[in-house]
Amino acid sequence: MILYPAIDLKDGAAVRLVHGEMDQATVFNDDPAAQARAFVEAGCEWLHLVDLNGAFAGAPVNAAPVEAILAECKVPAQLGGGIRDMATIEAWLSKGLARVILGTVAVEDPDLVREAAAAFPGQVAVGIDARNGRVATKGWAEETDVMVTDLAQSFEDAGVAAIIYTDILRDGAMKGPNIAATEELARAVRIPVIASGGVSSLADLEAIKATGVIEGAISGRALYDGAIDLGAALVALRA
Repeated sequence: MILYPAIDLKDGAAVRLVHGEMDQATVFNDDPAAQARAFVEAGCEWLHLVDLNGAFAGAPVNAAPVEAILAECKVPAQLGGGIRDMATIEAWLSKGLARVILGTVAVEDPDLVREAAAAFPGQVAVGIDARNGRVATKGWAEETDVMVTDLAQSFEDAGVAAIIYTDILRDGAMKGPNIAATEELARAVRIPVIASGGVSSLADLEAIKATGVIEGAISGRALYDGAIDLGAALVALRA
């Protein structure tokens, strides 16, 4: 199972939110590239990047720190937030991103997801962010009536590389992930599922791995706070 250290970008800094609320941001590092280097030096195999401002604006906002991370860190990175058209997808992949994450547009323009996945095999993931089983969009600010499993299953044959499932009510709260819902989703689709939101201990990671069907986990605040030692976690997950 792959552990993805998260770098959430707001106003050029690496931050963490609680429940996705932009006014509850805690700045952990003013130099996101330095934070990324620290994660890479600890042994991570991937980086998970989110342009929080971009998610609200509907277009890239934190391009400079993302480009700095890509220039300095040679592990693959995936990015979500404000990626809502083919031109932006092409631009980011041309700059060295391994994978783009399409969230809002997966609800509003699912044909774009299919087009992008066909054009860039293995480089397009779908981000499904939900409260109580229903998908939220536009930086989690708008709730829809779309159910998580229905949305995921609609991309079964689209060639999507992964689904990143975030339980918004767990995100940043350090209360543990919603493993049951994530496992249920992973068993309902053939697309690899990555768990996000609330991963706050090595025990959480081991429980996710123990499902046997969840292929990765994203963690942010727990790594910054020291609740999870990244090096130790990577060793445990590779065992």
